[in-house]
Amino acid sequence: AERGGRRAELHKMAAAGAEAAAEEEKRLPEGDPESGGDSDDEGDSDSSGDGEDEEKENEAEIQRLEEQLSINAFDYNCHLDLIKLLRQEGELVKLRRARQKMSELFPLTEEIWLDWLKDEIKMASEISEREKVYELFERAVKDYICPEIWLEYAQYSIGGIGQEGGIERVRSIFERALTAVGLHVTKGTALWEAYREFENAILETAQPAPGSIPSPEQQQVLCSQLEKIHTLFRRQLGIPLLDMEASYAEYEEWSEEPIPETTIKNYKKALQQLEKCKPYEEALLGAETPKLAEYQAYIDFEMKAGDPARIQLIYERALAENCLVPDLWARYNQYLDRQLKVKELVLSAHDRAVRNCPWTVGLWIRYLLAMERHRVEHSIISEMFEKALNAGFIQATDYVEIWQAYLDYLRRRVDFTQDSSKELEELRSAFARAVEYLKQEVEERFSESGDPSCTIMQNWARVEARLCNNMQKARELWDNIMTKGNAKYANMWLEYYNLERAHGDTQHCRKALHRAVQCTSDYPEHVCEVLLTLERIEGTLEDWDAAVQKTENRLARVNEQRAKAAEKEAALAKQEEERAEQRKQARAEKKASKKAKKTRTGDKRKADEDDEGEWGQEEAELPSKRLRGEGDGVLPEEDMEVETGLFGRSEKPDGPAAPKEKASTSRKDIPKVFHDSSKDKVTVFVSNLSYTMAEPEAKLRELFASCGEVVEVRAVFNNKGTFRGYCYVQFREEEAARQALALDRTAVEGRPMFVSPCVDKNKNPDFKVFRYSTTLEKHKLFISGLPFSCTKEELEEVCKAHGNVKDIRLVTNRAGKPKGLAYVEYENEAQASQAVLKMDGLTVKDHVIKVMISNPPLRKLPERPGPSYAPLPLPRQSYGARGKGRTQLSMVPRALQRQSNPVAKAENGMVQNSPAASSEPPAEPKKMSNADFAKMLLKK
Repeated sequence: AERGGRRAELHKMAAAGAEAAAEEEKRLPEGDPESGGDSDDEGDSDSSGDGEDEEKENEAEIQRLEEQLSINAFDYNCHLDLIKLLRQEGELVKLRRARQKMSELFPLTEEIWLDWLKDEIKMASEISEREKVYELFERAVKDYICPEIWLEYAQYSIGGIGQEGGIERVRSIFERALTAVGLHVTKGTALWEAYREFENAILETAQPAPGSIPSPEQQQVLCSQLEKIHTLFRRQLGIPLLDMEASYAEYEEWSEEPIPETTIKNYKKALQQLEKCKPYEEALLGAETPKLAEYQAYIDFEMKAGDPARIQLIYERALAENCLVPDLWARYNQYLDRQLKVKELVLSAHDRAVRNCPWTVGLWIRYLLAMERHRVEHSIISEMFEKALNAGFIQATDYVEIWQAYLDYLRRRVDFTQDSSKELEELRSAFARAVEYLKQEVEERFSESGDPSCTIMQNWARVEARLCNNMQKARELWDNIMTKGNAKYANMWLEYYNLERAHGDTQHCRKALHRAVQCTSDYPEHVCEVLLTLERIEGTLEDWDAAVQKTENRLARVNEQRAKAAEKEAALAKQEEERAEQRKQARAEKKASKKAKKTRTGDKRKADEDDEGEWGQEEAELPSKRLRGEGDGVLPEEDMEVETGLFGRSEKPDGPAAPKEKASTSRKDIPKVFHDSSKDKVTVFVSNLSYTMAEPEAKLRELFASCGEVVEVRAVFNNKGTFRGYCYVQFREEEAARQALALDRTAVEGRPMFVSPCVDKNKNPDFKVFRYSTTLEKHKLFISGLPFSCTKEELEEVCKAHGNVKDIRLVTNRAGKPKGLAYVEYENEAQASQAVLKMDGLTVKDHVIKVMISNPPLRKLPERPGPSYAPLPLPRQSYGARGKGRTQLSMVPRALQRQSNPVAKAENGMVQNSPAASSEPPAEPKKMSNADFAKMLLKK
């Protein structure tokens, strides 16, 4: 009886599907609040006026958003804002067009698709309109694997079971849904139950009338329908899904026959698999967005199991929540390319990847390779390449990479056994277009072509020489390469020489090397050696003599230029030393004049403190006078072993407070206390404090009390008793010391306080403390040129218009004063790249700011010993991430390099021949003229 009542209920649900769909068709969108329809209740005249004003504002905003999208169609947030406003205003035609444009550029999220589908369902009254809704559902299920959209699709199709083939259509949609998301551990059960309920309703309608005997045909239909439901139960119970026990109990109750042993065995196996999956599902349930680590662990688990369907599903689940993570798309596509190799599945995933992350050139390259691998038509691949060029890459080198990938594809299409072909002409035309594109489009946008070494032209020359046997064209290309500023570099000449050697003739090889000797400025010795080697093997006596003379003359000029560079560098170094000595003398005179002006009857102690505090604070702000260890938890060398501080000041004195001048004396008399390195783990190093801070121990004890119990605060003073701006804070527990590190950069008396671990740098010379990344971060921006008065709130107001801002950091100096620089972190790379395009060159308070992706330059390393010969200074400057960098090559000839051990010198600065070094200090070398240098080098 219960089973019959349930079947009747299911039958009513399925039968009511068509009626519900019809009712939805009759509804007018104007009556729905979300579609912008008018309300039945009208307000007074004031509210009506307010509504008109709001409507005008919305219309103006809609117009502004449409204009902005006409400029940059890839502005994701602008699309969302426009759709939201149009839906609010009830502009259904414009709303449909706006959604259509966005769906062509980006895969839409589950929420956007469901809103769109619901709006279209309400307006679909005719059969033709219902077909358009079916087409929209088909597009929706291709963007992401979403159980909710599949369930909505299946339920909507039930409303059309009255049409011809309606039941088979519903079953087909359900089967596709189960294939796509039926394995979803947490959401798959809903689809299986909906499918069974539909089949139960069909079974109920096939039952004969009460009291009648079913005909053989009816009996056959009933048996077939019962078998369909049995099959659905058995299929579901073999899959690990949540609430499997309830489904098993329902099957036992529904089935009039015992459950087969095979089904029970599969059910128990699925239960065991579910127990293995539960920890990963629980981790996802408790994790916060974006859950990348949890999803990666789940993916690794499924990869070990090796079920392709489950691996694909967990990847799709991860991408639905992290659709803007290029690395995740890359790993998924790599798995599909190497394991599944199903054309439709592979190409669909690649297409969704580039639509979600169009700024990532690696995804476009993989897409082109996948299309070539699956033999997609040439016109479609070319069309996809054109889309890649318009994707808006964030680096000039990205355009070089995508062009190179496309040219590789075109080269593989050519049959080089034929002298001429359509494919070969297309390849040559593409090479020429690539060179022109980098010169025009890319260089105009990035102020560089991205291909300074002309790698595309080099590859073109190789194709012409090796595959087309057209050495004349290759020489023309290399001549063009050299005229673009590459003639200075030995490696470029040697590359051309190797190509000429392999496919050309000796005459052109000799000609190229003679030009290389004349033009090379970085490593001319190498080119000279190659020329002499060529003439030694293939040249005549006249060729050898000419080569020797040319190389000797060139190397003589090189040595002369190096000597001049060394002389200039030495002069600059001497000038810098003189300026440093002048600054030192000026500071000494200033200090002496201040002391002379002191009043003898005044408080000497107070005068000393004021003087030392003012001078010390000034030194703290000078970069050249920064104390070793400040800001990185390292004690100055003289203070690492002993600390001259009042370590016992935290105790209460027995007698009354002593006068201030006596406190100075007491500080001087306190013995040095050795640093106890065994307590480093419970101690933090605090620096960059104000020299004039009164009672630093008490103030810091109060400041760090929130982190844990403070055992001791050891402030460091100089011999005059003046606070040196840094101290040590010792805690009772190690956890408290770790929590104290969170107070780093806290403002204390107008200065940022530096808090870092207490580490002995003598034992850990490589220890560094830097809170921020020093590598490329594509989701973070570096902004320069900001006015010093710009606040964090003002900058956030400017930046949040282009995406969700996670963090803003204004860069300050050690005194806490702004430097006009800032770092802005967005949620993802897409928002950051959009912000670069929109904000670079923007004017903020009459200051033009520069905006770029955060890529800090590498810190300068100590100079290493150079090569056996010192090359000429490179005229070409290598550009870093944010500016020009200087070469670190040595400019001093070996003859002038200082010896590590002092030896006796003659008056002209040359080392004497005597092997014994004189005990007297070496004489100051006299300045030499160019002629003196020439004589010296010739003698050498």
